[in-house]
Amino acid sequence: MATIEVSVNDEQLSFETTETLFSPRRADRGTLAMLSMVTFEGGQRVLDLGCGYGLVGILAAKKVGGENVVMLDVDSEAVRVAAANAAQNNVPDVQVVESDGFQSLDESAFDHILSNPPYHTDFSVARSFILKGFNRLKLGGRMWMVTKRSTWYRRKLQSVFGNAYQHKVDGYTVFEAVKKSDSYAQAGKRRKRR
Repeated sequence: MATIEVSVNDEQLSFETTETLFSPRRADRGTLAMLSMVTFEGGQRVLDLGCGYGLVGILAAKKVGGENVVMLDVDSEAVRVAAANAAQNNVPDVQVVESDGFQSLDESAFDHILSNPPYHTDFSVARSFILKGFNRLKLGGRMWMVTKRSTWYRRKLQSVFGNAYQHKVDGYTVFEAVKKSDSYAQAGKRRKRR
């Protein structure tokens, strides 16, 4: 076990981590870049998709209230550590769920879905996150993703959301996609051509 101290968005947070989790010795720069772009407001509903040890979800809970935050991870160790970190950072009412993507989550109507997807592997995980995440956002909700490989993400987000705003932060690309319709952008284009 290691301890990470993080100061982000006017919050002082402390996290326990293990060597098996992503970025176990320091807060990931890409995650911090993404968090620097998001403004959380009280009462918003937030989903931390692929939560790891819980940095994103716990910061969000400090801003919107723990009862409004869900954190998902496929790794049981991440879920255990994230739940312990939520309690340690005084947001014990965050919901932490072991789930392969959205498989074990019934909730929807989120204001924000945030993810630092595994962009060094194939795109199947990110594709699923984008397609299924779209359906879990409320109208006007935002999907946030951080990556160093921007072309594929820009194209996929634009094809699903009809938009993909890019923010360059600290060598990373932070994508912000806004849900403006209940149907995928490409599906709407296909209907119009007929």
